[in-house]
Amino acid sequence: MAKRKPRRARKPKRSGRKTRGAAGRKLPKNAVTLIVILRAREGQETLLEAELRALVSPSRREAGCLTYNLHRSIDTPVAHLLHEVWASREAHTEHTQTRHFLRWNARKDALLASREANFWKQIV
Repeated sequence: MAKRKPRRARKPKRSGRKTRGAAGRKLPKNAVTLIVILRAREGQETLLEAELRALVSPSRREAGCLTYNLHRSIDTPVAHLLHEVWASREAHTEHTQTRHFLRWNARKDALLASREANFWKQIV
């Protein structure tokens, strides 16, 4: 009786294009990342988070929005971080003219103890 060769495990089929995980993708040339760190005034933590959550969905639907994520600090629960990636600086400027952003802008001073924001450009 002839011996059978052991079956080799099949490799999953790949599409024709290279893909990277979301964290490793190369952004468009003009894309900008905005990192915003916000700290709530004492007693305003819950309201601040609710206001920030209200920004997420409409911001993600904007044409120039590539990423819009909200984080809460594990070590400092009064601190939140917005990680935003926009197709261009102009796309972010358009974002600042939307109804949901203008609503946030009118309310933020009563909720925030501090705010730090910096634009970043991907280099690799």
